[in-house]
Amino acid sequence: MVVATSNFRFFTGLALSGLMLAIAGCQSNSGDVLKVQGNQAASASGEKVLASELMAYCPTLTLREGTAYFNTYARGGQGDPSKIVYQASISEVTRDCKRGNGQLTMNVAAAGRVVPGPQGAAGSITMPIRVVVTRGSDVLYSQLHQYKVQVNSTSSATQFVFNDPNVTVPEPTSRNYQVFVGYDEGPPKAKAEEQPRRVVRRKRPAPAPAAQPAPQPATTTSESDIPR
Repeated sequence: MVVATSNFRFFTGLALSGLMLAIAGCQSNSGDVLKVQGNQAASASGEKVLASELMAYCPTLTLREGTAYFNTYARGGQGDPSKIVYQASISEVTRDCKRGNGQLTMNVAAAGRVVPGPQGAAGSITMPIRVVVTRGSDVLYSQLHQYKVQVNSTSSATQFVFNDPNVTVPEPTSRNYQVFVGYDEGPPKAKAEEQPRRVVRRKRPAPAPAAQPAPQPATTTSESDIPR
């Protein structure tokens, strides 16, 4: 059994090679990103956004810091580099936008690889990948995917391409949407010493029964005591 967790510092010295995406309809163009950023700045300065520019707007996709890596460990080896079974990472992200019926639908994709660790073995790895779309502080879309990758070799990396083709949100009226993708393992589990201790309430002892008065000796009357 494999236990999953993260160890971002372990990957500090890991060099990741770029992986070109091969998804029909998904395109990533740095020129478009720069154009979108420039239009966002113009919108923020108060300049009017043309309808044609808004129709061409496709929100920027970002791999949020701290969510690019995912490790799985052998049971009982969380945080121990020598107990790593798999090391997974996301290195490339892209998106494609379509409009219709007042909605914006995006195909969000992420590419990366899985590298066997010291405890590596052939098998399946399940990676929690979340896609989020925000508008300011509002969350318009949030979906956690349990994405499985089959690892057949422990001598080389296994490449993967994940995509969520149905990221649907209301059609934007301004260039203020932001899309995020990355691993999401939920809040960290508290250590044993940090977990609240169970309070055991002791029952109060039952009160001792009240002392009973000592029995008095019985009074006897003889025949001579009876007055005649």
